[in-house]
Amino acid sequence: MRSVCLVAALAGLAYAAPSPAPQFMNFEEIESADPSVATGPAIDAVNQPVSWNEPAAKEAAAQDTTQDLSSSSKRDLSKRGVNDPCSPQPDGYGPKPATDSAEAFLAYQPFADTANAAGANPPQGYTTSFQNLQASVSANTYLGLYTLKTYDTIKCQQLCDAANLCTGFNLYFERDPTIAPADACPKPAAFTNIKCTLWGSPIPKETATNKGQYRRDFHVVIAGSDGFTKNNPPSPQAGFSGPVEFGGAINAPGNYIGQKYFPGPYDAGQCAGACQANTAYDRRHPRSDGSYDACNFFNAYLLSKNNVPQGTYCGLYTKAWGKEYSTNYGQYRGSDYYSVSSSYGFTLNPLDPGHI
Repeated sequence: MRSVCLVAALAGLAYAAPSPAPQFMNFEEIESADPSVATGPAIDAVNQPVSWNEPAAKEAAAQDTTQDLSSSSKRDLSKRGVNDPCSPQPDGYGPKPATDSAEAFLAYQPFADTANAAGANPPQGYTTSFQNLQASVSANTYLGLYTLKTYDTIKCQQLCDAANLCTGFNLYFERDPTIAPADACPKPAAFTNIKCTLWGSPIPKETATNKGQYRRDFHVVIAGSDGFTKNNPPSPQAGFSGPVEFGGAINAPGNYIGQKYFPGPYDAGQCAGACQANTAYDRRHPRSDGSYDACNFFNAYLLSKNNVPQGTYCGLYTKAWGKEYSTNYGQYRGSDYYSVSSSYGFTLNPLDPGHI
């Protein structure tokens, strides 16, 4: 039975014997988390269908947890393709100003009018998080990208509804090059793409920080950016009852095992995998009297930094705790505020007695 505190190099897990100590956020784990998590589409991307696989993510979380108990682990860096120099880009379907410049694109009134009209009429089940900004969303919870033929909130909403974990979408106009900029064509003509990005978290206004960038001498900029968010509880987890909605994160007086943090889309299944892996490991390493710390309950929530979603945070416990203990709404680290949202509890069914 391992009873020491472990901190892995990346996305680590801190474990201890059940304790009445407050369940403060482990900032060392949060700040050392995997830096390769995608925060939005690649600058040259046109379509990136959602590839997040919940069962695979749960299994990876279990394996990562088991490795954390014996050694540190790393994830592979994501791979992205690149365009050949001066190769034609997929045609943009959006309108464009008469003058081909970034300044004219940002000042083009039809973009603002379209975005304001769409933001005033969000799709059913969604609320408008922001409208008519000149920046797109950038956050750890990126799921995928689709390029549309029209500025169609319903089509983007349908893509979000069809994607597991999607709780927000961002629709915007982007000034893109007609051919891939290179030494021989550093500043090509522009066209307009209408992009729909999907997110595994709410997308408040604070997430809209991507104002574009340069591709050689070509200036990519964004206009008419609208964000929409739906209230979407996490999926039920096999072997657990719940989810039970909480106010903040659980801060219980005892029976606390440890915590786990996963940067990326909000996925309570990763917490389920961590909980089950913790029990399996402890069962294989019981105390001398045959007892072990069975994870009978976990609290999953979305962790945000200064209102920008970061990933899934998991609190693991040997017994279930109720909503009256969900009193941790966030913590400061210097001037940065780490907040708790979408907090839910899951209880193992049947309970594990914690004894061989």
